[in-house]
Amino acid sequence: MLPSVSRCTRHITVSLSVTRSLAHFRPHMDPDPNRPIERTIRTKLTDKFKPDHLEVHNESYMHAVPPGSETHFRVLVVSSQFAGLPLIQRHRLVNEVLKEELSSCVHALAIQAKAPEQWAMDPTLGKSPPCMGGSKGDPTVEEKLKAGRD
Repeated sequence: MLPSVSRCTRHITVSLSVTRSLAHFRPHMDPDPNRPIERTIRTKLTDKFKPDHLEVHNESYMHAVPPGSETHFRVLVVSSQFAGLPLIQRHRLVNEVLKEELSSCVHALAIQAKAPEQWAMDPTLGKSPPCMGGSKGDPTVEEKLKAGRD
């Protein structure tokens, strides 16, 4: 196996509860130690919401930012704490937990916050549209990206 591929593979032992359908299962992904913002987001959401399911996706690569950036995220949080709450309140709760990151290093956060019953009916993660940011029209963006790599 190629060295870069073998680093990414590992044996995963899975035990599922009889009450949970396999369609709802996704293996827990250990946060990459080279991604401190992603790890912080995952930890804070887990500590606050004790989710049945959590996905944290760094979508920074889809935007005009230096390689390895942690500025654009999509999260899916499935928690019984969201039961009976309107969508806006769920988003406010997530934003409150991540207020430090949102006020400093995280530029964009797409949130899907679902109660377990909603997740059971539709276990999908939305997709982000392609970046249409202002940097695409900025003729100096290449210089800025290069400066970010130096």
